[in-house]
Amino acid sequence: MGPRLRRERASGRRDAPADRAAIDAAWHVLEAANELGDEAVVAACRRVIDSNLNGTVADQADVKLVTDYFR
Repeated sequence: MGPRLRRERASGRRDAPADRAAIDAAWHVLEAANELGDEAVVAACRRVIDSNLNGTVADQADVKLVTDYFR
């Protein structure tokens, strides 16, 4: 059993189609947060982007932070 399969079983997550709008927003927010030095938001953006690249579901708190950043 590979590490990815073990991680999915342990977390109860399944691969799901990524929300493209959230991924695009994460890249834009990452750029803005980097310029402002907002390390917490930078970390959340990286987690959202990494989960997309790994084919896993991003934490909803991170997605909400990213999508509400400019509001």
